[in-house]
Amino acid sequence: MLRRQKQIRSQIQMVVDAGLFGLSWYLAHVLRVHLRVAIFGGTREIFPFYYYVWLYTIILPGTPILLRLAGFYARPLLASRRLTAWQLAQGCLWAVIGVILMTWMLREGLTIARSVIILFGTISFTLVFLKEEALRRWWQSKLGQAQLQKRLVLVGTADETARMRADLKAKQPDGLVVAAELNINEAPVEQLASLLHEHSANGVVLAARHTYFGQLEQAIEVCEREGVEAWLLADFFKTQISQTTVDDFYGRPMLVFRSGPPSSWQAVAKSLVDGLVALALLLMLLVPLAAVALLIKLTSPGPVFFRQQRSGLNGRPFVMLKFRSMVSDAEQRKHELERLNEMSGPVFKMTNDPRITPLGRLLRRFSIDELPQLINVLRGEMSLVGPRPLPVDEVKRFDDFAHRRRLSVKPGLTCLWQISGRNNVADFKEWVRLDLEYIDNWSLWLDLRILLHTIPAVIRGAGAK
Repeated sequence: MLRRQKQIRSQIQMVVDAGLFGLSWYLAHVLRVHLRVAIFGGTREIFPFYYYVWLYTIILPGTPILLRLAGFYARPLLASRRLTAWQLAQGCLWAVIGVILMTWMLREGLTIARSVIILFGTISFTLVFLKEEALRRWWQSKLGQAQLQKRLVLVGTADETARMRADLKAKQPDGLVVAAELNINEAPVEQLASLLHEHSANGVVLAARHTYFGQLEQAIEVCEREGVEAWLLADFFKTQISQTTVDDFYGRPMLVFRSGPPSSWQAVAKSLVDGLVALALLLMLLVPLAAVALLIKLTSPGPVFFRQQRSGLNGRPFVMLKFRSMVSDAEQRKHELERLNEMSGPVFKMTNDPRITPLGRLLRRFSIDELPQLINVLRGEMSLVGPRPLPVDEVKRFDDFAHRRRLSVKPGLTCLWQISGRNNVADFKEWVRLDLEYIDNWSLWLDLRILLHTIPAVIRGAGAK
């Protein structure tokens, strides 16, 4: 399939690029030590290259990942030189920053000359860009185009083949050429074999509604006999927001309809960052958290922590932790205040809640009461960024089941709703809209942006109600 071919091409590119970055690291030292290329001048002693060989364990696997995060491997095959240079420059910059940080953290005292760092970034950019330019020249040559080109036969109803042809013309995919079309309403499927022979086609795209499955099965049998790939467009089910992918279910092909973030390396990185950051923050804040716990114990009767069943990933209940900011019987008194609820929908929010203790009001203002949820993050029940977890009973009162899609990701300490004027959002539908906007546009960079915006929001005291 096209995606598989693109994945293989990207994986080969990643291996080659890793090698070029590794070569650049060596050449940077050769230029500085042996040829005395000193961009910033200076005569400081330079350690021999073997002192820095250990950095290859970071450079070789890390640099292709940085380029992937910059979108370098998602470009069209013949992307513009400007786009190539811009995404490559981002990857090289992050590679340089990564080398500096790793050297500083893992080998304190063994510094790298500034010229070596600059040369590494410059040489790696130059080598990878020259490789891309050589590939561009190859794909634009007659021989390269012959290797790249795939001749397709479109099979389906007249409407479907016209739509496919228009899509191909608009998106201009790499190397795909429509060699012929077969209207299954006007011509027998057996004619497909003649078209394959006449045009030396190496791919057949099948598109038709489910009422034509019998003819599509015949077309696939023709492709089997001819040894030609058959690609079945799986859009005969009209979904609204789900994205369709193909997977394998114990040897049987399966269509997957997904309306949440897919499994990916970014998702793995998100889980890893969640755990590491949560652990680091808990260790750094151990003394302040202990002081807050002591103040809560001394200023009001009741437990230090407030524990409540919240709905986690896909609605699975978990016990969420908070510093107690209300009187100990707050849950029992909640029904007395429901008529004063300021939030539409199933969620309860109240500005001047009489159940809040004086210390609790201060804790809430600066979101200090939420810090114990770092334990939930460390346990994998929550994430640093994600829709805020709601109590189980509030989730059960959803009047629109579409709102449950906010449960398709782990709940988080902060999200778009948290940084969008939390005290000003009074409509639960608006809250859900922001959560779904986060889910539909999720990326590591979006998480980072939300975290950076959360810090000033907390400092300003724009806390939750």
